[in-house]
Amino acid sequence: MKTFAEIRARAAGRHGGDAQLMTDLPEVKSPKALAAIPDDRWLAALAKRVFSAGFAWSVIEKKWPRFEEAFDGFQPGRVALYSPDDVERLLGDTRIVRNGQKITATMANAVFLSDLATEHGSAARFFADWPDDDYVGLLEVLKKRGSRLGGNTGQIFLRFMGKDAFVVSKDVAVALIDAGVATKAPSSKRDMAAVQAAFNDWRAETGLPMSHLSRILALSIDG
Repeated sequence: MKTFAEIRARAAGRHGGDAQLMTDLPEVKSPKALAAIPDDRWLAALAKRVFSAGFAWSVIEKKWPRFEEAFDGFQPGRVALYSPDDVERLLGDTRIVRNGQKITATMANAVFLSDLATEHGSAARFFADWPDDDYVGLLEVLKKRGSRLGGNTGQIFLRFMGKDAFVVSKDVAVALIDAGVATKAPSSKRDMAAVQAAFNDWRAETGLPMSHLSRILALSIDG
């Protein structure tokens, strides 16, 4: 497996040097900052990622203030109790993208976050306290207990919220193969365990969070 120093040097050479490279990295919030985010913002972010999957992100972003209105500000306790009449209401609501499966997924994710709040005091506390060295375990929780949160959707959601998160984009997958971590785009539990181990090693080597490592990996590849 390549050292991260080699990968970082390659990325820096392609993007204006190391100083410039380090300005193009995502924000990573502290556990305290993550725990302070209200649970309605976690549900809103989940819904935005679900509705954006396979759709033009710019369209969802433009409509988002009206999504907030239609879904009662994404209060998990309210959305979790939506009835079939609420589904029909939303299916006829021109303020949003009227996709039945994504509407019901948002309701299911409201139940998921409400359950986390019961178990941990708040959904935010659950995400804040999850250990970074078992990030793939958190992805499994999202996939199993949430709705439509597998693949990159859950990864992008966590990155967007500021949780330390790698995203296995096409470029990152290529970089992982080039680094000797994977032989193909990682997808299985075994593949993802190997990716987690590599990121843990690189974190120890560099002192950088996974979000930064992931971005540098992507920038090390011609795109």
